[in-house]
Amino acid sequence: MAVELTWLGHATWSLRTGDVTILVDPFLDDSPTAPVKADQVEADFILISHGHADHCSDAVKIAKRTGALVISNFEICQWLTAQGVERTMAHNLGGGSQHAFGHVQLTIAHHSSQLPDGQYGGNPSGFLLSLAGGGPNIYFACDTALFYDMKLIGTVGLDLAILPIGDLFTMGPTDALQAVKLLQPKRAVPSHFGTWPPIQQDADAWAESVKKETRVEVTVLKPGEKLSV
Repeated sequence: MAVELTWLGHATWSLRTGDVTILVDPFLDDSPTAPVKADQVEADFILISHGHADHCSDAVKIAKRTGALVISNFEICQWLTAQGVERTMAHNLGGGSQHAFGHVQLTIAHHSSQLPDGQYGGNPSGFLLSLAGGGPNIYFACDTALFYDMKLIGTVGLDLAILPIGDLFTMGPTDALQAVKLLQPKRAVPSHFGTWPPIQQDADAWAESVKKETRVEVTVLKPGEKLSV
């Protein structure tokens, strides 16, 4: 089954598989690069990697409007419930769950996590999706530094890895290239760059470095563009 991903700017992604839509790290209304607003997206599931506003600021309004099930760590799920979100499913690092779209597991991410109101946001994470019906394995590294255990994540056989390249708050282009070498996905896509000047990067130059030093196919998207896997 074909899977369609749309980059909604910054680190926000919409993934469509069958009749299910998964929204990752919704940051739209205040994002200068988002091609749509929060009231324009649909979601059956929402994945939140950590508590920073540029990854979860629109989660409450979207979850209440769509009735989506929100999957995140325990602390973020508690925070969402206190704000009136009715459907959450708390995990911790390494934990996963099975759904209509397939399996999702929370992976390690080396970052920080504080919710928009200052509350503790629990451990940050990435997401490893193994989609149903023999569908692709997709890894969202989310906000993280480079770490050697990416090599273990890659042993599942990744069809796609979505990696931050912005630097400053996450790994930059040099470390993201090393991440590709550890993960060995069939395809890689850069994320978390270009939103503001401090994380402006030349994604095409990064793609060329990956192509030069690995056999991994790289696709660079603009906000609003789609990718089929």
